[in-house]
Amino acid sequence: MTASSFASANPQPCYARIAKAAQVPGLMIYGALHPAKQPVALLTSGTLVLLGTGEGFWPIFSRSREYVEALPDPVDQWSTRVISDLATTLGAKAYFPFDGPPYVPFVNWALASGSAFTSPSQMLVHDEVGMMISFRGALHFDQSFDIPPPVLAQSPCATCTAKPCLTSCPARALVDGGPYDLAACHHYLDTPAAAPCMTEGCIARRACPLSQGAKRCFDQTAHHMRYFHQS
Repeated sequence: MTASSFASANPQPCYARIAKAAQVPGLMIYGALHPAKQPVALLTSGTLVLLGTGEGFWPIFSRSREYVEALPDPVDQWSTRVISDLATTLGAKAYFPFDGPPYVPFVNWALASGSAFTSPSQMLVHDEVGMMISFRGALHFDQSFDIPPPVLAQSPCATCTAKPCLTSCPARALVDGGPYDLAACHHYLDTPAAAPCMTEGCIARRACPLSQGAKRCFDQTAHHMRYFHQS
């Protein structure tokens, strides 16, 4: 079905249908907003739906051509193909966080959606997947339609007294208010002690209580870590 035929048959998109369609390839909605009500960069109207990896992502992606054939940047290539197909089917325009420069303002959009917040370490924290956020794309619809309110009324960090995102990093690369010490992080990842970070994921990100909501498998996390810290 083309975007035009879909729009003709279904002039008003439905949030629930979008969520269901995104779930098929292992994605989930990470937030949504109306740019006319919540001003953001680049967009002024309609409805914006942010998509990220969900619990079912890795089993599906790891069987994909992009992964099996070890194509360059396989997650990005997979995301472009899958989310572009969703955009065509649902009658939307697709945006991606890795297209650029110039890059699409995904952090701005995420914060405006009310589903993501700035943690003390300055990394984003999401109301469902914590700090295991993996934005893969966004769908922008010309129409304005109903979207559910964010899960949380305020940042979860406001009531988090332990602040494990700051205290658990073995490289001490994260401090309250930032900046993130990228060099210290990479230096630590070169040491044998960093094996748990490389195979199970960033300890600081995993330490966030909400990160359990991502239900991220270690294979997926290890894949991302290999791209983040390439030898």
